[in-house]
Amino acid sequence: MEERNEYHRGFWAEGVPFIWISGMAVLALLVIVTGFLGLIFAKGATHFWPAPMAQVSLKGGSSLMGPVMETETVFHAAGTGAATRSLLKIGNRDVYGLDFRWVDDAAVEKRGYPEDAAVLERNEYGDLHGFIQALREGDTAIVRAGLDFYPLLEKKIARAAELKGEIKKAAGEVEHARQPLAKLEVDIRLLEDGPEAGTPEAELKLERLNKEYDALTLKLGDAITVPEQRLAALRTEQDAGAIEVMLAGGQVKKLPLKDVRAFYLPNRMGLFAKAGHYAGKVWDFLWTWPRESNTEGGVFPAIFGTVMMVFIMVLAGAPFGVMAALYMNEYAKPGPFLNLVRLGVNNLAGVPSIVFGIFGLGFFIYFVGGGIDRVFFADKLPEPTYGTGGILWASLTLALLTVPVVVVATLEGLAAVPRANREGALALGSTKWQMLWNVVLPNSMPGILTGVILAISRATGEVAPLMITGVVKLVAELPVDAGWPFLHLDRKFMHLGFHIYDVGFQSPNVEAAKPMVYTTTGLLLVIVVALNLMAIVLRNRLRKTYKGAAL
Repeated sequence: MEERNEYHRGFWAEGVPFIWISGMAVLALLVIVTGFLGLIFAKGATHFWPAPMAQVSLKGGSSLMGPVMETETVFHAAGTGAATRSLLKIGNRDVYGLDFRWVDDAAVEKRGYPEDAAVLERNEYGDLHGFIQALREGDTAIVRAGLDFYPLLEKKIARAAELKGEIKKAAGEVEHARQPLAKLEVDIRLLEDGPEAGTPEAELKLERLNKEYDALTLKLGDAITVPEQRLAALRTEQDAGAIEVMLAGGQVKKLPLKDVRAFYLPNRMGLFAKAGHYAGKVWDFLWTWPRESNTEGGVFPAIFGTVMMVFIMVLAGAPFGVMAALYMNEYAKPGPFLNLVRLGVNNLAGVPSIVFGIFGLGFFIYFVGGGIDRVFFADKLPEPTYGTGGILWASLTLALLTVPVVVVATLEGLAAVPRANREGALALGSTKWQMLWNVVLPNSMPGILTGVILAISRATGEVAPLMITGVVKLVAELPVDAGWPFLHLDRKFMHLGFHIYDVGFQSPNVEAAKPMVYTTTGLLLVIVVALNLMAIVLRNRLRKTYKGAAL
C-alpha cells in the first residue's frame, strides 16, 4: 500500500500528466494545421483539373450542362426523409443569370456525358457551356464536320488573340500620329463649350484654330491616314469571326471570336490531355492578369506586388531595427530611459496592425507624401503624386510594424555573442566600432536574420494596414516597367492577402469565387514559405561561417 502511494506521489510530483497533456496538445495542433493546409491545397489544386461535363435533363423538360462540383444530402421537411442534390456549374451567366445551380437528384430524368460538350472560356461572363455548331467568318459559315474543324477553330481563336495585340499597337500608332492635333482639339473644344463660347473674340479664335487644324491635318496626311486605315482593317477582321454554340436547352448563341480565350472538350480528353490542360491553366494563373472582378484569370500583379512590397519592407525596416538594437545593446547606458525604450519596443509588437495603417496614412501619405508633392510636383496639384497611397508608403508602414520584431531578435543575437570575442578584438587593438563591425555584427547575423524571417512572415500576411496605404482591387500597370524612371514607387499595387479578402468577402458570386480563394491562399502560403526559406538558407550559411555564435 505504501509503495502504491509512493508511486502516485512520484507520478504527480514528476509532472507526468502534464507531459501527456502537453504532448496531446502539440499533436492536436499538428492535426489541425495539417488538416487546414490539406483542405486549402486539395481544394485549390483541383480547381484547374477539367471535370467531366454532365448533361442533365430535368422532369420539367428543361436541360442543363456542366460539371458536378459537389453532392450533398438534405432534409426537406419533417417526415419526408433525406434526399440528395448536386451542385452543377452551369456557366452561361449571361443566359441564366447565375453560374451554379443546385439540382435535386429526384428531379433528374436523365444524366449523360456527351462527347461534344464544350467549354468556351470568355473574357466576360465566365465560361459558356454547349455544343459548338459552326464557325462563322462574315457571311460564310463553316459547319462542324470532320476532324479539321476543331484545329481550325483553335487557329481562329489564336488569330483573334493576335489581333488584339495588333489593334492595341495600331491604336498606339494612331494616337502618336495624332499627337500634334491633340492640343488643337482641346483648345477648340474649350472654345466651343467653355464660358467664352459664342462671344466675338471666341469666334475669331475658333476660326483661326480650325484653319490651323485643317492645315496641320493636311500636312500630316498619310502619317495619320495610313495607321487609321490599318486600325480600321484590323477591327473589321476582328468583328468578322464568330462561333455558333447550341446550349443544353436548344438555344443557339452567337459568340464573337474576340470574346473567346480558349475552348476544350473535357469529355473527350484523356489523362495526358487533362494533365497538359492543367499545366496550362496553372501557368495562366501565375502569369496572367485577373478578369471578371478577380474571380477569373491569373494573379500575376498580386504576386509581383506582394514580393516587391516585402523586399522594400526588408530593405527599409531591417537596417533601422539593427541600428536601433546596436545602440541599445552597445552604446546606451542602462537606466530608466533605456528600460522605457525596451518597454516601448516590446509593446509596439502588440499594437493592432490597423493602428499602424492609420499612422502610415497620416504620417507617410498626408505629411511626407503631401510635402513631396508641394515641393517637387506642385505643377500637378491638386492631383497628388506621392500624397496618395502607393507601394512605397505601404512598405514603410509594414516596415514600421515589423521593426520591433527585428529589434528584439537582434538584441538577443547581440547578447549571445561571447564576451571573450569582444575582449579579444579590443585586446588586439581594434576600436569599438571595428570590434562591432568585424566581430559582433557577423556573429549576431543569424539572430538578425531570425528577426527578418519573422518580419517577412508577419508582413506577407498583413492586409489591414495595406487597405488604407496603397493596395487596390485591380491595377492597370505594375510598379516596375520599361518607362523612365522604371521604378514607380508612387503607384498602387495588388496584394495576395487583399486579393483573398476581396474575392472571398466582396464578390457577389460566392460559388465562382470559392475556388479562387483556396487557390490564392495556397499560393500565398507557398510564397511565404519560399521567402522564409531564402532567409533560412542564408542564416544557416552564416551559422556555419561563424560557429562561435550561440544562436
